[in-house]
Amino acid sequence: MLNFTFKNQTEILFGKGQISQVSSRLPSDARVLFLYGGGSIKKNGIYDQVLTTLKDAEIFEFAGVEPNPSYETLMKAVEVVRNNDVNFILAVGGGSVIDGAKFIAAAKDFAGDPWDILIKGASFENPLPIGAVLTLPATGSESNGNSVVTKKETAQKRGFSSETVQPVFAVLDPEYTFSLPARQVSNGAVDAFVHVIEQYLTYPVNAPLQDRFAEGIMQTLITEGPKALENPEDYDVRANVMWSATMALNGLIGKGVPQDWGTHMIGHELTALYSLDHAQTLAIVLPALMKVQAESKKEKILQLGERVFGVTGIDETIQAVVRFFEDMGVETKMSDYDLNGDSTDVAIDKLIASLENNGMTALGEHGDIDPAKARTILELAA
Repeated sequence: MLNFTFKNQTEILFGKGQISQVSSRLPSDARVLFLYGGGSIKKNGIYDQVLTTLKDAEIFEFAGVEPNPSYETLMKAVEVVRNNDVNFILAVGGGSVIDGAKFIAAAKDFAGDPWDILIKGASFENPLPIGAVLTLPATGSESNGNSVVTKKETAQKRGFSSETVQPVFAVLDPEYTFSLPARQVSNGAVDAFVHVIEQYLTYPVNAPLQDRFAEGIMQTLITEGPKALENPEDYDVRANVMWSATMALNGLIGKGVPQDWGTHMIGHELTALYSLDHAQTLAIVLPALMKVQAESKKEKILQLGERVFGVTGIDETIQAVVRFFEDMGVETKMSDYDLNGDSTDVAIDKLIASLENNGMTALGEHGDIDPAKARTILELAA
């Protein structure tokens, strides 16, 4: 097992009605940026519940944070924060809203161009504290310090990570997921599954506890994910999916083990250039990456097949992963999606150029996914 340090500062408020606990977690002089997305929370009642718990605070609402939150939109929120002396951000939504809150928190007092936080890893000071009310289990953003933001002007999707912007608390009420569209349920389960894969499907380092944790999360997702599509208001199913997505990327299963993240880096370029859902890009890239990296990942691929899917063989394991994605309604080939009229050949050329432009030329746990190998992966995924 590799050396590591581990600390998770997020207080999880899990279960029905936990929104009522939010008011006691706010500063006594709370001036809150209430951050959310497209407005679905106004239809399902969550918006009114949030206003109730914020009744003693001064509230500044900011709506319209997109899936794959854009730098351009978030900078407008930064101005609201700066102009109104906001001292707390409450992000209500899925990973995109929470990721956006982290960027806003970091950018508030940043003297230069805040894009440098993402593109150059620039340091920042005095980030605002954040609370999260999760409505879409997928990214684990509610209990980690990771944030990914897209700059529309340059078609770049970049991220940063800092424990200083990790939410201080997160409300996880499974009932808040009952009204999710099927597409978001599907994407969430796939996203969480691939998060586990990125920390698991590398090479053995004698970390059996992390492996079993990871396998337990994946087994839960492949069992409960399809049930969530079939029975959207089954509380227990939703609770298991929600907790699995949080545990997939709260830092625990990745400690002491090598990590990959090549699937995510290639997938980010697909989203930036073609606006595909994040989970869709992961479903496209992962099976092809597993084939190309089969030799270096052999032991863990076979372990994945035997322990999680009950199959033997590398090809059989890859096909089991594909079947899970397809059972969740997420297609696994570039040709299954609209690429803005581009052929897959043209798209691959653009994606490779973008990877090179963004310095993504040595991906994977061994740093051996260069542009040539990335091209092979994308050609298999076409």
